[in-house]
Amino acid sequence: MARFANKRSRKAGLPPGSLIHVGEKKAEKTKITIIDYDEQSFQRKEAANVEECFVFKETATCTWINIDGVHDAGIIGRIGECYGIHSLILEDIMTTAQRPKMEDLGNYIYVVLRMLSSEKGGDEVQSEQVSLIVGANFVISFQESASLGDVFDPVRERIRTGKGRMRKMGADYLAYSLIDAIVDNYFIILEKLGERVEVLEEELVTDPGQKTLHDIHTLKREMIYVRKSVWPLREVISGLERAESPLIKEATGIFLRDVYDHTIQVIDTIETYRDMLSGMLDMYLSSVSNRMNQVMKVLTIIATIFIPLTFIAGVYGMNFKHMPELEWRYGYYAIWAVMLTIGITMVVLFRKRKWM
Repeated sequence: MARFANKRSRKAGLPPGSLIHVGEKKAEKTKITIIDYDEQSFQRKEAANVEECFVFKETATCTWINIDGVHDAGIIGRIGECYGIHSLILEDIMTTAQRPKMEDLGNYIYVVLRMLSSEKGGDEVQSEQVSLIVGANFVISFQESASLGDVFDPVRERIRTGKGRMRKMGADYLAYSLIDAIVDNYFIILEKLGERVEVLEEELVTDPGQKTLHDIHTLKREMIYVRKSVWPLREVISGLERAESPLIKEATGIFLRDVYDHTIQVIDTIETYRDMLSGMLDMYLSSVSNRMNQVMKVLTIIATIFIPLTFIAGVYGMNFKHMPELEWRYGYYAIWAVMLTIGITMVVLFRKRKWM
């Protein structure tokens, strides 16, 4: 449940715009990658220092600056000074528990998303904040870490090879491509979660146990976590689509509508899985209740059969001297015959009425 905690106590009492990193430090050293391109040219390099990014501010080409690691306030602050990013936006970039949102600040657009991933062999879904600054001729992306990788390799490959319309379009199309890559990755995560739901469903029907209940609760928490990361994205994409900013060209609008449709599909799938898990929990509780009812039914039938037999045994277990049957030579066998007759009769009656 620690993933749901924002851990903002470090910033209590500080003035707005204070560049304090809030979240888990996922990168030892900040890594800066620059990709600069137009229809005819392409270059990619690892920046040794943040100053190498400054020369791309006023170029005619489209520039993508990717920063892995948002814990270094010095680098984030200098990027903000060069590209005119407001201190409150820089504060949000370094606070890695932001809700997905979009803000149009005139000269640039600020977008926050959650990038989901899952480790190989592990079931837990990891979430990483991705912040985008979209300008007229540049996109700056901020990621928490490079160790877990990202989902932007297909975008990098399309820029490198010049396939499609990537190099012909501007920074707004690049921003769309990054958002689209994140949303497409949601389908991969949901596919893995769907497989776990199917396994649990089969286990619930065949042999439910305490482990099944634990797995259902774990998966429900995962779905809540995924929903929290994805649900606000609908408003973000809708805001970008309807934005009247000159930074978003009309030609990009149709692609944003496509991402919006994908986002709605993701949300619908999440809601479906949540409903299925709630139903599975009810099924498990019903299964446990039915099993208990079956046990109680068997015990009740056994007790009911033995009630008259216990009564007879109790009567003839009394130590009265003048009991006629005690002196009878065949009394023992007669009592056994009566008790067996009663027991068999009751079993036949219960079976006839389908009580057992």
